Amino acid sequence: MRRRITEYLELELDTERWHCVRCGRDLGDARGNYKHGCLVWERDPRDIHRPVVEGTYTFAPDPEWCRVLEFICPGCAGLVEVEYLPPGHPVTHDIELDIDALKAAPPSAEAAQ
Repeated sequence: MRRRITEYLELELDTERWHCVRCGRDLGDARGNYKHGCLVWERDPRDIHRPVVEGTYTFAPDPEWCRVLEFICPGCAGLVEVEYLPPGHPVTHDIELDIDALKAAPPSAEAAQ
């Protein structure tokens, strides 16, 4: 049985695997970080947030202090997640579920659909 966790991620409870909602691609062990199963595109923050004013302080993120990581499903190229991190910071592990409790819980009406 699969449970939808986010707009783009679902959890296969029987196999304990992350899957893309759009294409069903396996994204890895559900007790681990789904981001490790994604393609990663590191973007220059200035490409996303153009300078608002000219000068030293442009209101655009400084790439020396900020990086933008886009996590993309390798099956359908859907954008799964975006993170803003300082350079050198490890990828965050943002979803950690109690899988054993989910398995023990009765299925909800939403999960049955």
